[in-house]
Amino acid sequence: MGTHDEDDVARRRFDVADTAPLLLDTRGVVTSWTRDAERLLGYRAAEAVGKDMSGLLAHGDARRVPGILERCRREDGWAGLLSARRRDGRPVPVMARITSAHEPGGRARWLVMLNEMDDAPGWNMSRSVLEQMVGGAPIGMAIVDTDLRYVWSNAALARFGGGPPEQRLGLRMADVQPGLDSEAVEAQMRRVLESGEPVVGYELLGHVRAAPHRETAHMLSFTRLDDDHGRPVGVYYTVVDITDRHRARRRLAMLDGAGRRIGSSLDIARTAQELADVAVPGFADVVAVDLPERVLRGAEPTPGLTADEARGHVRLRRAGHRTAGDPGAGGGGHGDGRRDGRRDGRRDGDRDTGGEQDRGGDEERGGDEERGGPPLVVYGGDAPPVRCLVGGRPWRADRLDRAVEEWLPALPAGSERLSALIVPVRARGTILGVSTFLRDGRREPFDEDDVALAEDLVSRAAVCVDNARRYTRERDAALVLQRNLLPRRLPEQDAVEVSACYRPADELTGLGGDWYDLIPLSGARVALVVGEVPGHGIDAAAAMGRVRTAVRTLAALDLRPEEILAHLDDQVARMDLEEDVTAEGRPGAEGAQAAGTACVYAVYDPVDGRCVMAAAGHPAPAVVGPDGAVTFVELPQGPPLGAGGPPFESTEVILPEGSTLALHTDGLLARGDEWTPDSDRERLRRALERSAGALDLRCRTVIDALVPARPHDDVALLMARTRRLSADRVADWELPAEPAAVAEARKTASRRLAEWGLPELSFTTELVVSELVTNAIRYATGPIRLRLIRERTLICEVFDGGATSPHLRHPRATDEGGRGLLLVSQLSRRWGTRFVPEGKVIWAEQSLTDPGA
Repeated sequence: MGTHDEDDVARRRFDVADTAPLLLDTRGVVTSWTRDAERLLGYRAAEAVGKDMSGLLAHGDARRVPGILERCRREDGWAGLLSARRRDGRPVPVMARITSAHEPGGRARWLVMLNEMDDAPGWNMSRSVLEQMVGGAPIGMAIVDTDLRYVWSNAALARFGGGPPEQRLGLRMADVQPGLDSEAVEAQMRRVLESGEPVVGYELLGHVRAAPHRETAHMLSFTRLDDDHGRPVGVYYTVVDITDRHRARRRLAMLDGAGRRIGSSLDIARTAQELADVAVPGFADVVAVDLPERVLRGAEPTPGLTADEARGHVRLRRAGHRTAGDPGAGGGGHGDGRRDGRRDGRRDGDRDTGGEQDRGGDEERGGDEERGGPPLVVYGGDAPPVRCLVGGRPWRADRLDRAVEEWLPALPAGSERLSALIVPVRARGTILGVSTFLRDGRREPFDEDDVALAEDLVSRAAVCVDNARRYTRERDAALVLQRNLLPRRLPEQDAVEVSACYRPADELTGLGGDWYDLIPLSGARVALVVGEVPGHGIDAAAAMGRVRTAVRTLAALDLRPEEILAHLDDQVARMDLEEDVTAEGRPGAEGAQAAGTACVYAVYDPVDGRCVMAAAGHPAPAVVGPDGAVTFVELPQGPPLGAGGPPFESTEVILPEGSTLALHTDGLLARGDEWTPDSDRERLRRALERSAGALDLRCRTVIDALVPARPHDDVALLMARTRRLSADRVADWELPAEPAAVAEARKTASRRLAEWGLPELSFTTELVVSELVTNAIRYATGPIRLRLIRERTLICEVFDGGATSPHLRHPRATDEGGRGLLLVSQLSRRWGTRFVPEGKVIWAEQSLTDPGA
């Protein structure tokens, strides 16, 4: 070998003492030989150079040389075990590494490095040792031919089902494992056969023959086997059982889904249904969540059983229920048709959680179910759900017969023997109910891991149920407060037809600082009130309640609107002063401030259509005429209540019969970016002109046209359509200020009652008229006028020019007089005094249906 060749080989030698390098040309012929190669194989350089590489190998490996060279050209190298043949014929095991030795502009050559393997551990292992290693491996192994039929498998594969190795020979996977998706597995095998690319980590779910009731998970890897010429001869694959890892991953996924899907609302029944939806079908085939009636109402649950329950049956409500196969099962839907409990814009905020559930066992229908609530379920005192409810510990049974266990919930058709698991719904140390999980007999029974998972699922739902329960309790309390602060029903009267709408900004509590009211006054008149306290929520509602009470108290004085607002202004200032004193010394205390309250107060008289009104920092009312034309009252604006400022003023308008007065708070007109008072009025005008039909429908139409579903401010709208008392229902007379007028007044009043068909009231009316007229003649000045009004009551009014208010006295038995007003108070349902610009009016009312009232 020339000096250049030896130096070239030397540069490429590994730094290992027992490595023997040599060079081959592209045909596999030796072109360079080294002393190390001569030491290893015994050939001198003259004998080796020009020799084909196959002549240096044992017969079996000599046939592999063309394929090895082809792989070298394709993959730029090769490494593997070979059996070389020494010059004396003795075989030598070697590790061969072939790399390219091609230099730019030079000949194409391959550098071969041989390492003797005589001393390598395990090289001389016998076939039996290798078979023990493969056969005893814990991983299942198998080889299939190109037709995907078994030609070999190890003993470990039998643990995954399908029988021992000798029974698999010549069969395909579908023949030995019918419970698995063999088509998907064979598709992976074909893919490997065609491409030569291995597939690693393919996961397969199913039920193997070794565990028909247990879902298993396996990880398979596939590798193509080629002959010495690179032709595929089959597929080698391995199987690893990853069922435990799969179940742990599924549990984590279920818990993650529960965290995202349970508790999407503050509705108790919906939260219970979400628990059932999450658990079916991945964890159970049937899930039922039963809660006591008290919990569904938001009340605190009663610990243990009541005396009645301990003696008989325990009644719960089926708040959640899901069966595998129901629409939406496992998809987060609500196949029972429940609505989500969102408020639908009604003022009382009542929720609708309708929808019936399938029922089984000892279940009965209850009154709430008929109204759309969760159905009633009744358990015997020794039923497992009751024991779980009382004891607070999970209960599990591997096999139950539904023909025997009457307490079981409704089951899918064909389910006979079941596995059951009952877990208490516990939150913050309190048991709120029970949840029942059932599996069909064709599935694996619940185990201890399932108990832990169910407890975790239920505990997450229990916190959400308890949050919803607390919210329900607080919201119901807020609604009770609201119903007591706002009029539940406007009083019936003949002066106006009235309708009102209220939409709070606080959607959760349904409370706000706006209010409306209708207050009957004397003389068949009514007071119409709309107001707004600053702020939102429960503090504003509390302040509103105080202001509204003050308005109703002041209305009983029957003063003019501007005087009512003046007195109310003083009351509001006093309220805030008291609130400041109460909160003093309490850090962070924020009371309900009434200062800045806006209010409009209007009094309408159906006798003459006169309407007097005054405003305190409040929008002026709109008037829709009988012809549909919309105008706005030019109302002087006073300062907000409690803010101080100039005195309040009133204005007076005559409203034709059939006119509609629209009083509203400023939340009705949410201001845009380019707000002007005129633009507000124009929007309201268009809404009032468009609305038609019944008054309550018109009121709702105006609200929907101008107010979003979730307004930024509370909104109150009061619409009143005016009526007039016909002339035949009112009678009045001028009386001279002399004693003889008393008798004439009695006769005149009696004749009118006869005309009205009220003769039964003549006696009491004559007494009332006599006493009131006598009192006016004796103590008052100026002209005297008597008026009778037949409305829902009989009203008797006496006008005089006096400025002093009469007082009811309790005379002694020896007194000769002073019994007039006492007699009037005894004969009338109510009586009083109101002042007018010309003097005062003393009035008394009698019932038309009960003369003695």
